[in-house]
Amino acid sequence: MKNDSALFYTCSLIEFIGRKQKLRRSEVVSSLGNATIKRIYDYADIFHCEPIEKVADEFIHDSNIPLGSFDNVAACKYEVPDYWTIGEVYERLIEDTFSETEGDIVEKIKKVYISWIDETISNYNSDFYYQSRDYIKECYKEGKVCA
Repeated sequence: MKNDSALFYTCSLIEFIGRKQKLRRSEVVSSLGNATIKRIYDYADIFHCEPIEKVADEFIHDSNIPLGSFDNVAACKYEVPDYWTIGEVYERLIEDTFSETEGDIVEKIKKVYISWIDETISNYNSDFYYQSRDYIKECYKEGKVCA
């Protein structure tokens, strides 16, 4: 499962939709639902051929994803990481936390996004998302940012 390009695309699209709709990424995952997340993952190789803006708009419309008020991009005081960078952080965390045989991919995605770490990764005023993948994995397992 390492370097799973479908997982990378799925996580990046969740990040893109979150930014566009001003929602926490956990809210995006909840709004998309299991079947849609599975569809994005299964057909990521096709969806990535289209501009991500177009794909996001289709899923926002089809899933009736509301506009919220969570704007971590505007709140960022420094250079904002792009959605591909944050998608990669989530992809690596999911890959590093779960074995390939441990549950289905949608459950793995939901477990990570609906956990405490969503808020921490989304704080672009911290350096958490820049930390090593091993550190981020250990923090996730501990249930808190490790000292």
